[in-house]
Order: sequence, then C-alpha cells, then structure tokens
Amino acid sequence: MQNRLHAIQAALPPHSALLVESAANRFYLTGFRSSAGFILLSRDKAAFYVDFRYTEKAKHTIRHCPVYRSERPMQEIRTFLTEQGITTLFVETDSTSVARMRTLRDALDGVTVTDEDTFDRLIEQMRQVKAPAEIAAVRQAQRLTDDTFSYILDRIAAGRTEREIMLDMEYYIRRLGSDGVAFDFIVVSGKNSSVPHGTPTDKPLETGDFVTMDFGGAVDGYRADMTRTVAIGAVSEEQRRVYDTVLTAQKAALTAIRADLVCKDVDKIARDIINAAGYEGCFGHGLGHSVGIEIHETPSLSPRCDATLKPGVVMTVEPGIYLEGRFGVRIEDMVVITENGCENFTKSRKDLILL
Repeated sequence: MQNRLHAIQAALPPHSALLVESAANRFYLTGFRSSAGFILLSRDKAAFYVDFRYTEKAKHTIRHCPVYRSERPMQEIRTFLTEQGITTLFVETDSTSVARMRTLRDALDGVTVTDEDTFDRLIEQMRQVKAPAEIAAVRQAQRLTDDTFSYILDRIAAGRTEREIMLDMEYYIRRLGSDGVAFDFIVVSGKNSSVPHGTPTDKPLETGDFVTMDFGGAVDGYRADMTRTVAIGAVSEEQRRVYDTVLTAQKAALTAIRADLVCKDVDKIARDIINAAGYEGCFGHGLGHSVGIEIHETPSLSPRCDATLKPGVVMTVEPGIYLEGRFGVRIEDMVVITENGCENFTKSRKDLILL
C-alpha cells in the first residue's frame, strides 16, 4: 500500500495534490473498505479522511498513512491544500461528476481543479498488474465459485425457476465464506439464454433448455467471474454444434494467450472460429475483461483494444454465441497472464453436461 501511495506522490507535479474519492481506488490505496471517505495526496503527505462510522476501524486497519475523522470534508480539503501550498488539484475524472467538479471549483478559491486524467490513467495502469496477495485472493474467490458450481449441478432440474437456482447459488457461496457476491448472478434458460446479461426470472427450467449461469465469489475485496452453460435432458444437433463451437473457440484462445500479445489479437482467435462456423454477428461482446477489485477492469479482450497483455494481469476468456429468441451459450474461465501463457484459476468441467 505504501509503495502505491509513493508511486502516485512521485508523479505529482510541484504544488499539486490528488483527491481520491472512488470506493475502488480508496480500497486499492488503503486496503480499507467503506461507503465513504477520501484520500488526499501531495508530494510530501498522504492522509485518509472518513466519518465517525468508520474512524475506529480505519485506524486499526490503515498503517501506512494517518487517518482523520472527517466532519466537514470541504473545510478539511481546503486546510490540507493550504498547508501543503497546493495550487493544482487533480481528481478522478472517470468517476467525478460535473456537479462535484463545480462544487470543488467554487469552494477552492486560488486552486485550479483540473480535469486532466493523468492520475486516472496512472492508477488504472497500476491496478492492472496484480500483486501476489491480490492474485491469491482472486484464486480463492474462484475456488468458492467452482465449489458453488459443483453444488448447484445436483440441484438443477426441470420445474425449478431461474430465480430459485440463482438464490440457491448465492446462499451457498455466502455460506462458503464469500464476501457477498462479485456481481448480481445471471441464471437464464431456454429463450432467455440468448440475452448475454439476462436477469433471472420466474421461468421454470424445461427439458431441452440450455441454462447459462454467470457468477462469482469475492474474497478480501477481490472478485471471481465464471460462466457455465448446461442442458436439461437432451439437446438438439444445433445446440450441440453451438456449444462445441464456443468451447473450441475458448480453448484456442486459452492456448494462445500470454504476455506481450495485443488484446484484440486474442479476441480475433476466438472470433474467427465462431465466424467460420457460420455464427458471425452472434458473438456481440468482447472475449474478456480484466477482473480485480471491480468485476470489469482494464484491459479488455475486444476487437477495439490495442493494449498489450502483461504478466500478472487477471483476465476472463468468455466467448459466446447467442441466437436471438432461441438460445445462447457462453463459457467463461478466469486466468492470470504469465510470460509463457496463463494460469487458469477455473477448474470446473466444460464438457456439455446434460442434467
């Protein structure tokens, strides 16, 4: 944590400071989770301010910078800037609203509140490459996710609803020790599975349905993300062909992915296989995205991403085919990039499971 703060402080120009208010970046820089608070960084000082609800716990958790009880945030910001001789204040432009910018500019006479995104990009780059402790948390979150998949396989049956399956999974993963859920679980079946980010409904599962489950646990503030598609009873020849195409595309991408590859080139490997099988236009999202404190981080495996993969970046690999109004298939694993390939955190089976 201290090294992260120092890296940002070293990049600050003279007489400038950074205000960090987003929950994800507050956690990244302090290791403390809260619904409120802010960090102020100058070249010479770092400080975390939080209200009475969190002050005691924050003081026990944060060891690398002082913690102050916040009662009048704007006054505290003004005092910090004055004491440090600050004339320019950087903010998180990705998450700071126009109204918040206006409030800061109106309240901080003599200080330029800039909309430059210099430090958004710096922290984004820092967060991409995970430290060993971050990777360990993601790995454990995925273990809970794999265990939940094994559990739910015995509980999926015709007649149960999508919502019932989702609630069963969520209860179980929390019982295993997950810090809540990584995101709102997706459980969709039959025609509903053609919607990549569908919402669980009271639709009963039926024989012949594909059931797509996209879910993940969370450990120590870090998340997992996995998708599996299973079938109720028998499937048609076309359903099997779609499933096999998605699995082939995923395996090809997983075999190829490694450090120094350009993200869009990895996406192309899977997309070309899907297109060649006759399903061009049916894979409407990117092949994957980075995961960490937030479920969607940068970089992404997409046709428009020119970023180069680095060792220590955690990525999902999740091709899919969606036939509108009929059915869909997605298979998703989560990996950490290495020099020569990747380590796949996801251990759940991927052959077509008929329940």
